[in-house]
Amino acid sequence: MSSQISNLFTLSLDPQDFPAFEALVAQIVAASAQEPGTLIYEYTVNADRTVAHILERYQADAVVSHVDTTFAPFAERFLGLVKITGLVVYGSPDAEVRKRLDPFGAIYMEPFGGFSR
Repeated sequence: MSSQISNLFTLSLDPQDFPAFEALVAQIVAASAQEPGTLIYEYTVNADRTVAHILERYQADAVVSHVDTTFAPFAERFLGLVKITGLVVYGSPDAEVRKRLDPFGAIYMEPFGGFSR
């Protein structure tokens, strides 16, 4: 069982809101970079700025802190600029992590083979 949790969020956004979204993301990324248990935290966007992804990887015990402490101050502005249209979770999240991700319609993918370096 992996001690890491990975999330792939899919977001829809209005291209007119992208400058405000980009500025907000810069703040969120800076705050997330201070979390020792956050291993990957990357945003990508398509060419017409209508779909964005967030690729996250955490030590399993860092997800709750990220959501409750780091992301919480930005959540209202963030959700005012984008709509979360998908969330795929990789790993074996515990009940506390699931409680925070379930409201986003999380699809949980359970590991059954492979490795990570």
